[in-house]
Amino acid sequence: MAKASGRQLACIWVAALWIAWACWIVPPAAADIYIYIDENGVLHFTNTPTSGDFKLYMRETPTRPPSWRNNRNYDDVITEAADMTGLSFSLLKAVIHVESYFDPRAISKKGAMGLMQIMPDNFSLLNISDPFDPWENIMGGAQYLKSMLERFDHQLPLALAAYNAGPTAVSRYNDIPPFPETQDYVQKVLRFFNFYNKE
Repeated sequence: MAKASGRQLACIWVAALWIAWACWIVPPAAADIYIYIDENGVLHFTNTPTSGDFKLYMRETPTRPPSWRNNRNYDDVITEAADMTGLSFSLLKAVIHVESYFDPRAISKKGAMGLMQIMPDNFSLLNISDPFDPWENIMGGAQYLKSMLERFDHQLPLALAAYNAGPTAVSRYNDIPPFPETQDYVQKVLRFFNFYNKE
């Protein structure tokens, strides 16, 4: 078999780098958002409508998630939420980082929405009318996180676990629930909390 020349090898490396770069920038799958207002005036958002009552609210276009290392788009809102709730700016930013990677239109498989991944069941409680509005979402998420801290005697790991898995699960185990997703979530938030504290 003939050996590749130096020039051929260089071309192969360049091609490989281009392929890797192209794969890296492929945007995540898009998801259209639908809305339904029930007889009580409560808004319901979903990316998987279950009936004809849901109407198209926002057609999603594929976008590349912002680079978290340079993302300061929401720092002013995070600062306002921190001042309002008494929570740490670094903590709120860490939660947003882990929850949505700073994507204001993020939707989880379970239906949580926006920067702080608020579940629809909590929209009314947190005065959220548009979960994709960064200000509403961050303010609501900050209030909810504060309520979890108060419920669990300001034990941050338990409050974070409750934010992820729900307070009932934390109360049942009187500890971080033995769910791999929740345990990983708590560790990630604490790691980024430390990171943003050092910035």
